[in-house]
Amino acid sequence: MKHIMTDLQKIKERGLYRELTYLDAAQGPRTVIEGKSVLLLSSNNYLGLCNDERLKKAAISAIENYGVGSGGSRLTTGSYKLHKELEERLAQFKQTEASLVFNTGYMANLGTIAALADRNWVVFCDRLNHASIIDGCRLSGAKLIVYKHCDMEDLLKKVKKYQGIPGLIVTDGVFSMDGDIAPLEDIVEIAERYQLITMVDDAHATGVLGPNGAGTADYFGLKDRIDIQMGTLSKALASEGGYVAGKQCLIDYLRHRAKSFIYSTALAPQTIAVSLKALEIVKEQPELRKVLLENAKWFQEQLILAGFKIRETKTPIIPIIIGEADAAVQFSRRLLEEGIYIPAIRPPTVPEGTSRLRVSLMATHTREDLSYSLEKIKEVGQKLDII
Repeated sequence: MKHIMTDLQKIKERGLYRELTYLDAAQGPRTVIEGKSVLLLSSNNYLGLCNDERLKKAAISAIENYGVGSGGSRLTTGSYKLHKELEERLAQFKQTEASLVFNTGYMANLGTIAALADRNWVVFCDRLNHASIIDGCRLSGAKLIVYKHCDMEDLLKKVKKYQGIPGLIVTDGVFSMDGDIAPLEDIVEIAERYQLITMVDDAHATGVLGPNGAGTADYFGLKDRIDIQMGTLSKALASEGGYVAGKQCLIDYLRHRAKSFIYSTALAPQTIAVSLKALEIVKEQPELRKVLLENAKWFQEQLILAGFKIRETKTPIIPIIIGEADAAVQFSRRLLEEGIYIPAIRPPTVPEGTSRLRVSLMATHTREDLSYSLEKIKEVGQKLDII
């Protein structure tokens, strides 16, 4: 306990102590925090579907038909017809032979990489990949080679060094803290030249990027050249869970080897029903992602005009770089006082000296919402000498 208390004190001294913020209402353009209505500019609810009536009705219908729990793992009593339907629909959505649903995106990455690679493999991993990818690589026992963020020269140099060894190149499609998109065309070219497997984590691109909203492989027109497409159901699709899509043999293999799939109680039927309805909406309402990306582009432009240091992106993730952790926390608190919730993101989630406000927009934010938010962000930024 003494060690724990000492470590906690160090965390506090570095301005990295975290407390939970509890929402009192559904996630939409506005929510309620401590009894106060606030604009929510930090949710991964990109298409604004978390409180959609169609999804709520789908959940209620599933509960009435199947009950509220799955009762076991997928390999015992936990597989419902809904699970089969969702996996078939995900495969169609990603234009692959098959797919497999996991309980979370974290478990999808962990289970897939650990099942696929072993100590005889080498895994090439972008420096800013999600923690679940890193953990999956370590759990696999493979030699982990980290390449500089989106630096294809560095990747190629490291791939050449280990050519001839079974290997995997794994990358986020959209990087969650910077909002930038991985250079998949170059990654695929390197992988094909050196006979490596490719894996893309499309958690923040599913439902958002590509002509069909199917993610970064769809965005670049590389659907047939990415071996493993992973994604989540918990962001733009407003549900829970993760998935892996690819060839039938890959999915069959994971069903037998991915421990995070085998030994977990299945997602409840209502959760699967929500995912199915959300996929339907993504297909039928492409205007949602069009509005989302147009608003994100406009919001970025306004922040730049105001003098903020931001990482320009083509996604709804817009990081406002503040620098020190304490300054970012203070900025976030001031905004909350003004009725805007954008939490501060600090190390170890982001590198030292790059603490930020991570803005993430929804398709359901209005220009009025965004204009008000911009004015308050500018006011606070001026008061804190950020701009």
